[in-house]
Amino acid sequence: MKLVECVPNFSEGRRPEVIAAIRDAIASVDGATMLDVSSDPSHNRTVVTFVATVEAAAEAAFRGIAKAAELIDLNNHAGEHPRIGATDVCPFIPLEGATMDDCIALARTLGKRVGDELGIPVFLYERAASRPDRENLADIRRGEFELARTDIGVNANRIPDFGPNHVHATAGATVIGARPFLVAYNVYLGGAENVGVAKAVAKAVRGSNGGLRYVKGLGLEVDGQAQVSMNLVDTEKTPVHRAFEMVKREAEAHGVSPTWSEIIGLVPEKALFDAAARHLQLRGLTNETILEHKVRRAASGGESVSGFVASVASNAPVPGGGSVSAHVGALGAALAQMVAGLTVGRKKYAAVEGEMKELALEAVALGNELTRLVAADASAYTLVSEAYKLPKESPAQMTLRDAAIQRALVEASEVPLLTAVACARVAELAAICADKGNTNAASDAGVSALLAEASCRGAVYNVRINVASMSDKHAGAPLAAKAAAALQQAHDAAARATAAVERNIGT
Repeated sequence: MKLVECVPNFSEGRRPEVIAAIRDAIASVDGATMLDVSSDPSHNRTVVTFVATVEAAAEAAFRGIAKAAELIDLNNHAGEHPRIGATDVCPFIPLEGATMDDCIALARTLGKRVGDELGIPVFLYERAASRPDRENLADIRRGEFELARTDIGVNANRIPDFGPNHVHATAGATVIGARPFLVAYNVYLGGAENVGVAKAVAKAVRGSNGGLRYVKGLGLEVDGQAQVSMNLVDTEKTPVHRAFEMVKREAEAHGVSPTWSEIIGLVPEKALFDAAARHLQLRGLTNETILEHKVRRAASGGESVSGFVASVASNAPVPGGGSVSAHVGALGAALAQMVAGLTVGRKKYAAVEGEMKELALEAVALGNELTRLVAADASAYTLVSEAYKLPKESPAQMTLRDAAIQRALVEASEVPLLTAVACARVAELAAICADKGNTNAASDAGVSALLAEASCRGAVYNVRINVASMSDKHAGAPLAAKAAAALQQAHDAAARATAAVERNIGT
């Protein structure tokens, strides 16, 4: 299942009945789950956070946008926060199983529908932007609803991506996009007399003025207090604690200290872990250190397939080809186990029942081993990466670094070699299933063999690339030779399996 988060911002924070109607419209869609509704009367704005399947997300967002257009008139709207539409902005964020490309496709689908059916002009932003000057939300929203009324339809640079070339009379325009997870974070600097300081601090902190690249900020007066209102658009690259530290430093240069801070909407747990690690000066804090994370994984039976696919699709170097090879090899083993299971207990195959029972047990063991190697491959890569980061300023440090790299490369070769050997054996089991197993499942045995051969080849690629990087070629030569032998074994077994499949299924 592919899940996305959607965080539409509506230009209403003072009328509970309107906010409830918008919330209910979104929640009425099967597959959409409401996570949070945060309203701010001073901003006169509500941020709704919901999670939905890829199939349901655009429909849920559309119903919210339609209800907002029905109930909100921007001609009668005023608040501290900039806005261009009744639904001001509607971003999609990839979660488990989904990718940024999924979210870009959702943004375009929703944008076209909003433009066509509601008559609201739509601008695409962030990763979904149709042109570079529309990536930044602030650039699209500059001048707000008041300028948009006279500018859209006249200014050639403000032709919307979807919908009419003029603002909707009451709902304005809407900005729809796809982006990474964003944290809305506000820091307060005391009373309203410090609003000037808040504005100066926001200017210094935001990336557009040379501050923190992934921070957007405004200085505002909210409920009689001075507020630095920030959007942290990439908390991996600009964590929450770094934003706070810069705000604190800049404010103290003006003789003012932060009084408190707040997060609007939801925040990834890692952002808070990072802040805690920074404050406590903890080293090596990871999700695997957190009790609840381990409990959740154990309770759910481990990482989901969609979660693993999403991890592979990310721009992180792990899990990579070695982990994918092990994972696919495990699928091949599962198919061999399945074919054996479909053979056992059938009178027609009584002669091979004992052999198939043993084969199924071996397939289980191989699948478990390959599943273990998925994580082991990622860990081995990490060791290599850390070795390359060791200091090399002095000859002694260079010697230690070279030795560490060699050891890490050997381990990073041994892990995929284990994968290759296991996959070669899976291919052998698949060949036996194709030749002696239930003929109704012959094609499954063939798929098992093909997966095993492909996985073995992928693992061998990893062995070879690591061996090629070794300074001690003699240490790598036996590993490369064993990998080549495993690949030949897998190739021969896959050939026997496919030949048996062809005999069983005919032309």
